[in-house]
Amino acid sequence: MNLNFYKYHGCGNDFVMVDNRSKTFKKGNINLISKLCNRHFGIGADGVILIENDLEWDFKMIYFNADGSQTFCGNGARCAVSFAHYLKIIKKNTNFTAVDGAHFAEIENGIVSLKMIDVANIAVQEHAIFLNTGTQHHVELVANLAEYDVFKEGKKIRDTYKDPGSNVNFVQQMNESTFQVRTYEKGVENETLACGTGVTAVAIAMHKIKKTNSNCISLPVEGGVLEVSFIEKEGSYTSVFLKGPTAFVYKGKIEV
Repeated sequence: MNLNFYKYHGCGNDFVMVDNRSKTFKKGNINLISKLCNRHFGIGADGVILIENDLEWDFKMIYFNADGSQTFCGNGARCAVSFAHYLKIIKKNTNFTAVDGAHFAEIENGIVSLKMIDVANIAVQEHAIFLNTGTQHHVELVANLAEYDVFKEGKKIRDTYKDPGSNVNFVQQMNESTFQVRTYEKGVENETLACGTGVTAVAIAMHKIKKTNSNCISLPVEGGVLEVSFIEKEGSYTSVFLKGPTAFVYKGKIEV
């Protein structure tokens, strides 16, 4: 069978996109998902995203990590919005659903602003902060981030959390409202060029521990710059928005 696919990325966080409104893609085939994401023997991507019809929302986004595990992905969701716009499912604004619930987003000139889930439970530990922004995240401040061994240290920390583990974000503060971020992603089991839920976790965590008073944070990542804004009241974070560019790379067909 030939599978039509589209390749998108958000700040280098790249995805194989499939229009699955006809339900032809077999979601239980983990080997196929891993093959599609393989950068040597497949298309190459951090994850696979399916767009499906939904009775209540504009569309349903289903996200798989490169290892076939299912979760939520912020940059993946932003790319899904861009793909849905390309398919003419949506116009400028959309309400869609994903594994962590409903999301609002808007797109203009390839820039997608995505509303994330509210965050109230934030565990401040001695050397790190742990929170869930659609998936689990460990946030840790380090010095000299450019030279830091993200793969080695990220994998070590990822494995200290119980199944399904945690993404691990290493952070260096640049100024009052700018934090550079590098992320080790579970499911990909490597450093990625960007992580949407990761920078969202970093922005909230840095505000929580009073490294910043700003409610609009700039977050340079390996593949570009993302922005997170929010409203904080009595320790709870609402109206959390992840904003940044998305890009269509190419479309193709692969035999599966």
